[in-house]
Amino acid sequence: MYHPQFQFQPSNVSREMTVIGNGEIVAQPEYVQIQIEVRTEGKDVSLAQQENAIIMNRVIDSLVALNIPREEIQTTVYTISPNYDYIEGRQVFRGFEVQNAITVKITEISQAGMVIDTAIQNGANHVSAIQFKIEDSDAYYQQALNLALVNAMGKAKSMAETMHIPLQLIPIEIIEETHNVTPVSYKAVQMSNQEFITPIEQGRISINASVRVKFRF
Repeated sequence: MYHPQFQFQPSNVSREMTVIGNGEIVAQPEYVQIQIEVRTEGKDVSLAQQENAIIMNRVIDSLVALNIPREEIQTTVYTISPNYDYIEGRQVFRGFEVQNAITVKITEISQAGMVIDTAIQNGANHVSAIQFKIEDSDAYYQQALNLALVNAMGKAKSMAETMHIPLQLIPIEIIEETHNVTPVSYKAVQMSNQEFITPIEQGRISINASVRVKFRF
């Protein structure tokens, strides 16, 4: 009886494998930005504005006295809005609120707590944001991108070894997926006058990169 013989022959058809590589660099912050606010209220909008200006000028002068350059103090928010109370279902006008916010850049990070306390002692009543940042995030991102590519190649090599397939380690396509620099942030906090130095922990900044890499096998 005739028995046909079958012989396996590997296909010459090129196939592709796509993997995602991730890289992360953790850096120490180089400066801190603090948004400090003065909020005033009053029935007369002009008086509320005048009171706000007097307090904010006092706050700014106190920060300059801490050797913070004026060019590192910038106005970022200035709004005037009506406030209402709701009494027995009725909207009752309470007065106007003037919100004046400045952003202060501090390169001497250890001064952050002193800056906040000084601002409070001179009339500031709200700190709406504290962010630790780095000057040149691109240099750190390039390092994270290199790690992401190495990570992708390692994944592809591992899968190829597991499946016992030959893999061409030169990528045929690389697509940058994400570029993410996450500053260390603190939530907005209502501040009150106090005699101790506010502790501010700077933490670290995470720079992440992700790439989609295609290989041929």
